[in-house]
Amino acid sequence: MKFKNVYIHAMEYFEPTDYLSSSELENELAPLYKRLKLPEGRLELQTGIKRRGFFKELIPSDISYAAARKALSKCKFAKEDIGLLIHSSVCRDMLEPSTASFVHSKLELSPSCVGFDLSNACLGFLNSILIAGSQIESGLINNALIVSGENSWALWKETKNFLINNMDITRKSVKKYIANLTIGSMGVAFVLSNQSEGALCKIEGGIALCDTEKAHLCQGDGDTNGLMMETESVELLKAGINLAKRTWEKTKEELELFSVDHTIGHQVGVAHRDSLLENLELNKATDHYSYDQFGNTGSAAAPMTLAYHKDKFKVNDRIALLGIGSGLHSVMLGLKWN
Repeated sequence: MKFKNVYIHAMEYFEPTDYLSSSELENELAPLYKRLKLPEGRLELQTGIKRRGFFKELIPSDISYAAARKALSKCKFAKEDIGLLIHSSVCRDMLEPSTASFVHSKLELSPSCVGFDLSNACLGFLNSILIAGSQIESGLINNALIVSGENSWALWKETKNFLINNMDITRKSVKKYIANLTIGSMGVAFVLSNQSEGALCKIEGGIALCDTEKAHLCQGDGDTNGLMMETESVELLKAGINLAKRTWEKTKEELELFSVDHTIGHQVGVAHRDSLLENLELNKATDHYSYDQFGNTGSAAAPMTLAYHKDKFKVNDRIALLGIGSGLHSVMLGLKWN
């Protein structure tokens, strides 16, 4: 879908309060490493992730609220001007009501501002941009606020206890839990509008495709206090890249993105990044990443990385956001910097 009048006016992120380096994480898993004779330093070497963060005391709505406050303070719109709030993270405060309800209340948004959760693994934020952008383009609303508050603290605690205490874990079976050790935490918020004046960039549009026959390759379950995830990482990488190639070809054609200055992919790790750029033939563009410092931050990863590197973009630079998420789903967006 193409947009003519959708712009990003603010993009801000809220960093974790605590960090754990890959070497410190391996030390925490020392009983497992010793029992399976796993080499130390393997995690950072294979993933390129030096550290990942956690919010030990905050829930998702707190994280999203903090990011939203920063974003609203950086744009010309008052909170009364926001017509739509979407909370897009994997993490939620509870099953019901929506986490967006708590963010809406904390921000004291207008009663006429519609709010809801949109969760789609690592693609929730990018899906939300397409939905909010469509409402802005159609004239239903003028301004929207999209937030994400991801926190991997519960996942890390559950994974650590499981791996140390389960004596049935082998060198082979431990592989499907390695992805859990890459997950980080982050809050991020974007303000979208139909006004071009003062905007950071224009959203030219986006494309979404899926391959749901591969939904079994990455599955997570649990609650806010105890999460667990299993990932067939090798097969997920192959299937994700194949889907990404099809999505990118359609994105190039429909958005006329034949020349790209910058790319931002999903922040999984170095192997995924290298394979994505090679298969999409995007090695000539400048790629930006944040996984080395923050890990895989789920739905916050791509938008946070865009915000993290925003000072590096120049007027008229074209930026491609290359999203891939379990399910499998792919969302790719084209941006033009103002």
